Amino acid sequence: MRITPPSKRGRLPLSLRRRPVRWDRQQPTWREARPAVIAEALKRAQARPSGNWYVVGASRDIGGDRPLARAVAGHEVVIWRDADGRPVAGPGICPHLGAPLRDSPVRCGTLVCHWHGLTLNGTPFAGWNPLPVHDDGVLVWVRLDEASGEPPLDAPVVPRRPAPAGATSAVYVGVGACEPEDVLANRLDPWHGAWYHPHSFVDLTVVGAPDRAACGTDDCFTVDVSFKVAGRLVVPVRAVFTAPEPRTVVMHITGGEGVGSVVETHATPLGPDEQGRPRTAVIEAVIAASDRPGFALARKAAPLLRPLIRAAAGRLWRDDLAYAERRWHLRSTGRLPAD
Repeated sequence: MRITPPSKRGRLPLSLRRRPVRWDRQQPTWREARPAVIAEALKRAQARPSGNWYVVGASRDIGGDRPLARAVAGHEVVIWRDADGRPVAGPGICPHLGAPLRDSPVRCGTLVCHWHGLTLNGTPFAGWNPLPVHDDGVLVWVRLDEASGEPPLDAPVVPRRPAPAGATSAVYVGVGACEPEDVLANRLDPWHGAWYHPHSFVDLTVVGAPDRAACGTDDCFTVDVSFKVAGRLVVPVRAVFTAPEPRTVVMHITGGEGVGSVVETHATPLGPDEQGRPRTAVIEAVIAASDRPGFALARKAAPLLRPLIRAAAGRLWRDDLAYAERRWHLRSTGRLPAD
């Protein structure tokens, strides 16, 4: 697949496929998608430090008169903004009689328990202690030292992103019955893209995969792929997948349209469901950038585009969560095939 350099692009970011290949006639990828390669990349990712930081949700979802609430590794957590707009995080259980603080309103930067009116302004009070929180402008993270038990870091490992002034972002959240490693294993298997998602990807070739000696920034998968638009119209790109920490896989667009754009997939453990199965939230941030003059108009239309981006991510994750859930089921029953 040919990737058009920025200097030779036309007015539209599209290409016309000359000879479309039927789904069942495309080149099989099962020989290249070796389980050991995926497992070893996953193992290296799990060994990298997270500093006990977990993604909770989108930065723009924090504000208004209700906190952002989520279970993280079995811990109830709430996040809101104080009177100065700074994020505040802490346990989601009222220290008085255990009320769920997720249902309590925020008034002038103070969280007011709806059971008896106990107020929390982000400082320790009555046995309630705040949690370290980090707002990177797209996502909000909390640090739970008792959940991970790693040496803590002052800030999370935030991937390299395009400059905020020239980018637009959208965040998708989905939940599956699996563990974070199953989500990462899905993302560290780029070979499944055109087979499992023919509605979105075509002409996929993995042009580089890590070997047993790979590590650090060289531990990546490089993929040439075309995103389907309509009919034979596609957007060809080169994408590089890396795992900077145990619960994150990042796709950087390094060639073709939207160079510098990033898709961050964060897997946050929630806790068991009613059947005792683990639950994981997939929190995916799409951070798009482009050197095209018309992209400024897209940035202005971001409020209209975000639902479309989330819908596209949701369509993919309906498939990929099934992949991750199946992998967890096979692991939990001891039936996951070996290489």
